[in-house]
Amino acid sequence: MLHIPSSVISELEKPYELTHEQIEFYQKYRYIKLKQVFDEVTISFFNEVIGKRVAIMSHEIKPLEERNTYGKAFLQLFNLWREDEVVKELIFSKRLAKIATDLMQTNGVRIYHDQALFKEGGGGITPWHADQYYWPLETDKTITAWIPLQATPLELGPLEFSAGSHQIVEGRDLEISDESEATLQQKLRVTDFKHVIEPFDLGEISFHSGWVFHRAGANTTDQMRKVMTIIYMDKDMVLKNPENNNQINDWNTWCPGAKVGEVINTAINPVIYKN
Repeated sequence: MLHIPSSVISELEKPYELTHEQIEFYQKYRYIKLKQVFDEVTISFFNEVIGKRVAIMSHEIKPLEERNTYGKAFLQLFNLWREDEVVKELIFSKRLAKIATDLMQTNGVRIYHDQALFKEGGGGITPWHADQYYWPLETDKTITAWIPLQATPLELGPLEFSAGSHQIVEGRDLEISDESEATLQQKLRVTDFKHVIEPFDLGEISFHSGWVFHRAGANTTDQMRKVMTIIYMDKDMVLKNPENNNQINDWNTWCPGAKVGEVINTAINPVIYKN
């Protein structure tokens, strides 16, 4: 296994102390961006490691112009922690898991799954959507860490948020598509929810809940926008009856063996942090 520098191990483990104001901000708007979560050495290390793993796992051969909107949005690879012991160190980071736990105000978190989202140079938008449309999870105690592996100016297509939009029920039945982009853009335009479009500094990470609406712009550069994401759920999360085919697929793929009405306690949904 590749040697992990001791400074990187330390970064992954040491607590990132949130302020009361930061927790209140997340509870109100269901997203937050946190600066200096990781230092330059740690981000650069995982930029290289995850970049290599994505290159090994990716089988996309169609040119951008021949893909649909979803395909143009990003290269998407799942559960890298099961493929690479070094990447697993990031996914199981106590530092990140404690942030997720503190923001959601739970007693701990499990992994739902991870995913690499690499937006190629010239890649298109990621349409407006809410993640939890895909998830057969009983409550909204879910949170995604969005971890850019480089500084991410607007030209690279950073994540955008509709702050507080978890309150909107309309649009929760839309998968990521041209329809979700058009419908939600119109809906969100006539609300009071602020559309947050900002670059990400190196080491800056965002956290957002499963029902907050978000999107990302196109990558107008010739560089790859590399992002790693980790989806956490309350350690006591219960599996609900799936409401669509995507939730059935997620149940079988990310919670295999879990039973409706019971805590999702499977081999690939381990508890990684608890108070």
